[in-house]
Amino acid sequence: MSADIVIAGAGIGGLTCALTLHETGLRPQVAESARQLWPVGVGINLLPHAVAELTALGLGDALAEIAVPTAEMAHFDRHGNRIWAEPRGRAAGHEWPQYSLHRGELQQLLYDAVRDRLGPDTVRTGTALDGFEQDGHGDGDALQVSLRDVESGARTTVRADALIGADGLHSTVRRRLHPGEQRLPLWNGIRMWRGTALGEPFLDGRTMVIAGSNATAKLVVYPISRRAERRGEALLNWVAEVRVGTPGPVEGAAWNRTGRLDDVLAYFADWRLDRIGLDVPALLAATGEILEYPMADRDPLEQWGAGRVTLLGDAAHPMYPIGSNGGSQAILDARALARCLTAAHSVPAGLRAYEQQRTAPVNALVTAMREMPADRLLRAVAERAPDGFERVEDVLTAEELASIDAAYRRTSAAR
Repeated sequence: MSADIVIAGAGIGGLTCALTLHETGLRPQVAESARQLWPVGVGINLLPHAVAELTALGLGDALAEIAVPTAEMAHFDRHGNRIWAEPRGRAAGHEWPQYSLHRGELQQLLYDAVRDRLGPDTVRTGTALDGFEQDGHGDGDALQVSLRDVESGARTTVRADALIGADGLHSTVRRRLHPGEQRLPLWNGIRMWRGTALGEPFLDGRTMVIAGSNATAKLVVYPISRRAERRGEALLNWVAEVRVGTPGPVEGAAWNRTGRLDDVLAYFADWRLDRIGLDVPALLAATGEILEYPMADRDPLEQWGAGRVTLLGDAAHPMYPIGSNGGSQAILDARALARCLTAAHSVPAGLRAYEQQRTAPVNALVTAMREMPADRLLRAVAERAPDGFERVEDVLTAEELASIDAAYRRTSAAR
């Protein structure tokens, strides 16, 4: 089957989708509203099953050049006392590593691969999706996609066999497919600040540290640059989480919104995790750009698309950043979509097969993220031992410690 497919959005999911569609013989075009793609953003984690899919696309060596293979994830209290840890990636017996890397570098890697394999005109930057029209439920031949040049305002109509909405949390495609849905994302009351700073390696140099509790203040720190590691340094990605508000619909949920050092430092000014090797105030102060973001998602949809139109990644299932799932699930979406399209007798049938394969598992993930069971136990530690502890067994029962393992199996297993 040969098809002209429009993908709205040149993020991780959209670019992976373009590469996979091309691999299976289909012809994608990507419309991206940004005028130019720059390697911006902060850190991201890729779980082993997502790394396996990118490796199958021939990107394994390129990933290994830039990403840090995460060896362990460890929880500590606010004073740096170790609560719980587990190996990750190959250290946990997986065939593929778990990678921590800069989101912008991953996007650039995918973008370069699309341009090399599909041609430089495949990604149309500065082009926003305005809407689409299809006959009935799209079972016929007519799908019209309306695109707008963001600089001139000029509009063009493209005739396509399918439209894939990979346009993020504020997806235009999702809004057109589901006009009755709550317009705003749903906030859980936790404010996040994020940034990167060059520093010294800590612990084994490949550990993801999670310290404190987001009921008061929580910090996640991990290295994201293989190049820095080879220099004997560490490019550290950090995420600060603090519950500051009342849950509900939220305005201004933009991943690139600038945050202020003073706002986040107010919660971490006295944090020096000497046992780990982290001076938290110094790390925050060394950050060039701080991003601020509400921890938000949307209610799961039972069906993503209709006819010749569907959704992918954050447009389909935005979820809390727990368990390293955001980018990983977008990659799995993209690979599943292309396989379903090539196996189906028609485009609509292929898109519905893709949705049937993906909606249930990712909707279960969205729900699991909201429950935050591991965070409940971190809060219990903070409440039971506010000044620290010598033995975690004096603070948590064996059953409670085991439940952390179960919580991460729910949110980090391949789906």
